Amino acid sequence: MNRTILIVDDEPHLRTLIHQTLEELEDEGVELMVAANGEEALAVIEAARPNLVFLDVMMPKLSGFDVCQRAKQVLGLTDVYIVLLTAKGQEFDRQKGQDVGADLYMTKPFDPDALLGKARDVLGL
Repeated sequence: MNRTILIVDDEPHLRTLIHQTLEELEDEGVELMVAANGEEALAVIEAARPNLVFLDVMMPKLSGFDVCQRAKQVLGLTDVYIVLLTAKGQEFDRQKGQDVGADLYMTKPFDPDALLGKARDVLGL
């Protein structure tokens, strides 16, 4: 069974940090993919249908909210587990995340162990 995780953030150092946090999963057959903006993320989600997406909210071109809404509601990819990662922890933003179909909402700075644990849970590792 192919297991893939897409990491989406417009900040290169955060993409690298998340990748480093999850790279031990590669030893267990998990493929890590990256995207630098919302448009790129949506294209990868549509083409590769990753099992799990760690998706930044505030990005150029398309926000994480837009990407999530299009993936879940327009493309109907309800089996893609989407975790929104954002510095915005207000209840309004959490509600918006729920409204667009996000499976989980995590605030930055995130705990790397929590991120890895969530990936393991979602992928059944």
